[in-house]
Amino acid sequence: MIEAFVRHTGAVAALPRADVDTDQIIPKQFLKRVERTGFGPALFYDWRFRPDGSVNSGFELNRPEAQGATVLVAGANFGCGSSREHAVWALREYGFRAILAPSFADIFYANCCQNGVLPVRLSSQEIAELLRRHAAAGGVYRLSIDLVEQRVEDGAGFAAPFAIDAYRREMLLHGLDEIGRTLLEEDRIAAFERGTDGRTSVPRSDFRVPRLGEGS
Repeated sequence: MIEAFVRHTGAVAALPRADVDTDQIIPKQFLKRVERTGFGPALFYDWRFRPDGSVNSGFELNRPEAQGATVLVAGANFGCGSSREHAVWALREYGFRAILAPSFADIFYANCCQNGVLPVRLSSQEIAELLRRHAAAGGVYRLSIDLVEQRVEDGAGFAAPFAIDAYRREMLLHGLDEIGRTLLEEDRIAAFERGTDGRTSVPRSDFRVPRLGEGS
């Protein structure tokens, strides 16, 4: 089970960069762990820190208004590059529950939904307006994202609907990954395997891979 996403209100961190790839989100040198945890401190490592290890105060996530942010507003094609799921693990562990962008890489989008992070596609104009409002706030800027109503708003005049397919919406609302979603159908699967669901049971196969030396 993953943490369900129903409604969330949180501070915004703005990352107005296009084509942010997964190697920038979680650099390859940190991919040595086999657990899903421990990646948060390495999020955007090469941008958050200088080569000598000191904090890069100019990086967007290191600014005071971004501290404790749980909503990330980013540029187009976010999460492109390799398919590493570690990128979403790092974002989630760092504290982000939702990412808003004009577009996402397909595999990254799916990985978000698998791990309780809501990816929200808004138009380029809507993202630009959010970035403008964030900059004008001069401090903490907050957004509310409602997955039930499929709506983003800031309580100060901005409101925008967003689309998400029903399957992924259900997964997020109920805190399910694809395995958990499949297990909801366990009784039907078992009935199908027994042949008691009114359909033909799973056919058996006599196919066997020949051993070495047995011929073709």
